[in-house]
Amino acid sequence: MITISNPILSGFYPDPSICRVGDDFYLVNSSFAYFPGVPIFHSKDMAHWEQIGNILDRNSQLPLKGCGHSQGIFAPTIRYFNGIFYMITTNVSGGGNFIVTTKNPKGPWSEPYFLGEDATGIDPSLFFDEDGSCYYVGTRPNPKGVRYNGDWEIWVSKLDLQTMKLTGENHKIWKGALNNVIWPEGPHLYQKNGYYYVMIAEGGTGPNHSITVARSKEVMGTYENNPNNPILTHRHLGSNYPIIYVGHGDLVDDEKGNWYMIMLASRPCEGFTNLGRETFLAKVIWENDWPVVNPGIGKLEEKLMLPGEAFYKLPRQSTYHFMNQKLDDAFVMLRNPEEGMYNMAEREGYLRMRLYKDNLKKAANPAYIGVRQQGYYYQSDTLLDFTANQDGEEAGIAVLQSNLYHIRFGKIMEHKEEWLIVALCENGTDTIISKQKAPRGKLELRIINRGQKADFYYRVKEEFLPIASGVDMYKLSTEVAGGFTGCTIGMYASSNGWESVNYADFGWFSYETIKI
Repeated sequence: MITISNPILSGFYPDPSICRVGDDFYLVNSSFAYFPGVPIFHSKDMAHWEQIGNILDRNSQLPLKGCGHSQGIFAPTIRYFNGIFYMITTNVSGGGNFIVTTKNPKGPWSEPYFLGEDATGIDPSLFFDEDGSCYYVGTRPNPKGVRYNGDWEIWVSKLDLQTMKLTGENHKIWKGALNNVIWPEGPHLYQKNGYYYVMIAEGGTGPNHSITVARSKEVMGTYENNPNNPILTHRHLGSNYPIIYVGHGDLVDDEKGNWYMIMLASRPCEGFTNLGRETFLAKVIWENDWPVVNPGIGKLEEKLMLPGEAFYKLPRQSTYHFMNQKLDDAFVMLRNPEEGMYNMAEREGYLRMRLYKDNLKKAANPAYIGVRQQGYYYQSDTLLDFTANQDGEEAGIAVLQSNLYHIRFGKIMEHKEEWLIVALCENGTDTIISKQKAPRGKLELRIINRGQKADFYYRVKEEFLPIASGVDMYKLSTEVAGGFTGCTIGMYASSNGWESVNYADFGWFSYETIKI
């Protein structure tokens, strides 16, 4: 037996979708304004997941110019049919719904096939029927007129795989389980035992999130509501339950006929959620041709046992060294980074970042490279070698919820003097938490986060010195800052609006979990 710990992907990995090819499982997530987009993971046992790439790794696939932090790429779906992998998603900031394909899930993936105005709405998914027909299923505003916020519906159309265009009539197949349901979304179609199933999220991706299902003998309907809906939700467990916002699921079976569901959920800390929405796993059985999630339990478990053997156990990388010419797949940047924004060739063993005009407060393309925050107890370090040449030049390490909400810890020049600062950006306005004269030379910067408090340290030679302690981090939570993303932590550099030819060098970057 294998023991699986939830979440199976910790941190900002929302809207999961999964498919199986033989005994290999592949999983993808939303990425919003981050580049590259749509991380893809592989597993043999669903307990240990390895990121094997990012599906959208070229600007031509992923136009994000000017998009908001919670815009960009929504709700991807991954499917496999006749030797080809398909990933379909929505770029709400440029082009709408599109498909990319590959024969190798590690990539490269194709250029986008945009589906055009016929594919209205968001959250597209694909279903391949037994006769080889392909169907598109998505969610769209009520065509008769939106009567209230979230008045949407689930619809289906055939998709021609040769032209990558919708064909024939489209049909509304379901509205959701509740009367006056809001935000029926994230639909997936399945077939089992002579039934077609449509499984969706409804209630909005917040406190009322849930997963519901309906079935039909025909793919175009009519679909009957499961009398036991919702089949999974935590909304009845109260706001203080340790796992909340459960919804947006996808089903998969193994080679032995066992069924499972992945879904998103959030883990608050002291009443606030900084990690965004994460990926969880549950068991599924079928009773009376309906799916039952975690039978006898009815909610997500912290640990669950699965049949099989663990084929491998991957060490989680915590320290990233810059010894080659490619960033680790775990790193993300914002929107479409400028060419030449960073390189690892000009100085051996260092990542060099150019100081661009744009800073982290702009919905633009700032110099920023980070990883997802995976828990509430962590330590993050970097080695910074940076000398400012003019006022405004700044570089360091940041905890980023969005362009409007983040904390920066670094070196900046003001009035021709270099300062070491800890600055909180709250709703776009900076508050300086701590400021002192910056030492010359290389600096190690360290953040130690415990719950909703963080301490900031720097080291020049042997001893780490505190610069700020007990800094509130709840202001970087979804409850305060809003949006669909969780926090990332990374290296940044900016000239804050001034022309500059300067750069900042980073000798390493680390993120690791610490004991509670």
